[in-house]
Amino acid sequence: MESYSRLNYMKNVKRIVIKVGSSTLTYKNGLLNLNMMEQLVRQISDMKNRGIEIIFVTSGAIGAGMGKLSLNKRPKTIPEKQATAAVGQGILMHMYEKLFSEYSVTVAQILLTKEDLNHRDRFLNSRNALFCLLSKNVIPIINENDAVAIDEIKFGDNDTLSALVASLTDADLLIVLSDINGLYDKNPSTNTDATLIKEVENITPAIENCAGVAGSNLGTGGMITKIQAAKICVNSGNAMVIVNGSRKGVLGNVLNGNDIGTFFKPLDNHLSSRKKWLAYASDIKGNLIIDEGAKLAIRDKNKSLLPSGIKKIEGCFSKGDVVSILDIDNLEIGRGIINYDYKDISLIKGCKSSCIEEILGHKNYDEIILKDNLVII
Repeated sequence: MESYSRLNYMKNVKRIVIKVGSSTLTYKNGLLNLNMMEQLVRQISDMKNRGIEIIFVTSGAIGAGMGKLSLNKRPKTIPEKQATAAVGQGILMHMYEKLFSEYSVTVAQILLTKEDLNHRDRFLNSRNALFCLLSKNVIPIINENDAVAIDEIKFGDNDTLSALVASLTDADLLIVLSDINGLYDKNPSTNTDATLIKEVENITPAIENCAGVAGSNLGTGGMITKIQAAKICVNSGNAMVIVNGSRKGVLGNVLNGNDIGTFFKPLDNHLSSRKKWLAYASDIKGNLIIDEGAKLAIRDKNKSLLPSGIKKIEGCFSKGDVVSILDIDNLEIGRGIINYDYKDISLIKGCKSSCIEEILGHKNYDEIILKDNLVII
């Protein structure tokens, strides 16, 4: 990896995604923390004045709705969450518009579900819309569309959403504002000797084991989801910082390269836009289990996946769908766009490409997945 300091990296940052969670934006009773909102808006406006493009991913719709509806616990059922978010989303956006207008900043609301990014054309439409807003000097304010989302299409937390948005928009940096100072080597709530990890160069199993499952009753995330978000970022070529959102002047300190929070370095061999979508935003329709020879060919030799290497298929998928590629130990190796449907592959799996036409009566491709349509996870 290229040797650079956090300070040097921050000097070249031009586009930032900032994510703030419910626990930072709201009090324990669910009501909005207006002082915190004002501080964030002031800092974001100041960063914008420095010439930085900003995309703001915010939680808080359900929390704001809880306050309005006098609820003392986060709703548990999908209909209750949808109703509470529908009430709270307008309140949240109204406050942002009012606060940003004091600094002559124009904002736009964008509500997303995972379904919007699963499909390549909708992924590109979302990307183009965000780029257009940035070109018009507008700050997009993004939230998951909780009012219509259901379990199958929910991101599940805005950590994942913010990482996907950073990937979607080719951002240089994702700043995750949390209620904790960063990633510790052990849970600081129960271990007084816990040490803050200032920089992560590689997300190893040991780093993942440092993550806990803690979360408040207002949010859905925890350190685990932040580590998953960091994986998306670094593999997409984006740096990420986890930092305490209540810290005074936190955004300016991060941009100035100050040694606060936890900094995740981006990988140099990051993914192209198309492969970012394949790896993190696409909707997986099935699985292909492959043998060791095929695993070696696609993972280490940058080869296409041929029918001879397929041992088993799972799921009902069509030509053009995205499938997950698993090894014989059921570990995911990669994902790719399939050239044949599941019925055809069930007939030609384990066979040489030269036999495809004889078995199927036609042959459009020698490959099951072309290397250009395949990404290694």
